[in-house]
Formats: sequence, structure tokens, C-alpha cells
Amino acid sequence: MRQDSDRIYIRRLEMNDLDALLDLRVRNRLFLQPFEPVTVDSHYTLEGQQEVFEKVQRNWETGSGYGFGIFLTHQDRLIGRVNLSNVVRGAWESCTLGYFLDEHSNGHGFTTEAVRLAIGFAFGPAKLHRVQAAVMPRNVRSIRVLEKTGFRYEGLSKFYLRINGVWEDHNLYSITRELWDS
Repeated sequence: MRQDSDRIYIRRLEMNDLDALLDLRVRNRLFLQPFEPVTVDSHYTLEGQQEVFEKVQRNWETGSGYGFGIFLTHQDRLIGRVNLSNVVRGAWESCTLGYFLDEHSNGHGFTTEAVRLAIGFAFGPAKLHRVQAAVMPRNVRSIRVLEKTGFRYEGLSKFYLRINGVWEDHNLYSITRELWDS
């Protein structure tokens, strides 16, 4: 399922995206390291990215997550990922948002567009009610993406996630269908 804006589109990853996904991860390993959990070296191999791809596909099939690639429209080139993870149905109808963008594509508003498209999918085809996100207080750019897309600050969660080997505090944000201005 593809979601489009003028400059980018997001879509479910396909098998023929593996080489581009590996290239994206290898080139951005050091850039993303301060913002991600410690990753084993095998993650940065074709086999490691195949495992990522297979997990994304299983999540789509079970409805437990929706992982997208972020692509530049005019170049049809993979520049990042945006994920709706940890989908819970029933009374909660919610998920967790995560994303990353190629270092050289930062600062152009692509992440904000991708997040808007993913939220549109969450409240549209996925029929979710709430999307939440957590971001380290020092990650000002990521906070700005959430603010620009309508997320509201809910509070600080101490020692929330282990990032780069350290338990980090995170600001919690959310948006609900009622507050979404598509």
C-alpha cells in the first residue's frame, strides 16, 4: 500500500529493496548510533537486512506492525524508514511510531512528510485510534517532527529505552484520530 506526497512516498518494503536497505543502513550506521539500541554487526549484512525484511512482512501479515520505506518520488530512491509497531487491537487500537532518515536527506522536511503519510495510514486503512512516539529530550529535530505533525506532549518517562547501551529518558507524545488534521 503506497501513500504519496508531492516529494516522497512511503510503501511496504519489497524483496527488491534489500540492496538499497542494506546500503542505507551501512552508510548511516554511525549517524544513527546515538539514537538506536546497540545492534549486532550481522545487522549490517544482506542476511541481516533479509531478517529485517522478513519480520516486516510477518508483521504486515499478522497486523501487528506496518513498516514502510521512505522514497524520493523523483528518484524512486529509498532514503529512510517509518514504522507503525506494537499494534494492539481491542479497547486500545494503538501503535508506536518510529522513523529514521538518511543523514544526507535530513533538514528538508522529508521525515515530517513521511510521518504525516504514516499517520494517515494509521487512521485510515489500519483503522487505529492512537499513535504514540517516544523521543530522547536531546533529539530536538525529532521532537520538531512530532510537533509539526500534531503530536502532543504527554510527559517524561525516566529510563524508558536502552539506546546505544544506556537507559535513556524519553519524552512521550501521542496523537489520536480526534486530533488528526489530515
